[in-house]
Amino acid sequence: MKADPSRTLLNASDELGHEARAVRGDHAALKLWLRMLACTTQVEDEIRRRLRARFDISLPRFDYMAQLYRQPDGLKMSELSRYLMVTGGNVTGVTAELEREGLVSRRNSPADRRAWIVALTPKGRRTFETMAQEHEGWILELFSGLDSTTVQHLYDQLGALRVQLVRRQEHPTKDGK
Repeated sequence: MKADPSRTLLNASDELGHEARAVRGDHAALKLWLRMLACTTQVEDEIRRRLRARFDISLPRFDYMAQLYRQPDGLKMSELSRYLMVTGGNVTGVTAELEREGLVSRRNSPADRRAWIVALTPKGRRTFETMAQEHEGWILELFSGLDSTTVQHLYDQLGALRVQLVRRQEHPTKDGK
């Protein structure tokens, strides 16, 4: 009888990372959380490594440029800070660095003289497009061990979890659950 390679991978995964700390009696949800955390950390670490090696850029700078790429007219720095979930000081520092490199431009907001609008320059857009194309390829490569049906199923299930979590945050019970 021929060995099932996916079974071998599943058995090997039981010995890896955070989830190896879970014991047989732990709830499946706890094991799932630890496995999701381990996978997220591994993928993120690999993307960070590749961005640094290939483009000499950090993941936060890549994320910053991704937010601006989606907004061709630019964003107020406060909006950018909110989207990135970082402090205004962090955004100001990265903005100054990217502006010196000619990747972003800053202009006064016509609606609020105290605010700045930040946008990618044409050079910034071209640079980001190159990085984003490679980034997409890396993600496809890292997930290539899963068939498309499994990927779609995981996506759907995690989407359902997100909806549940958002609803719980919007309507917490008295005991915090």
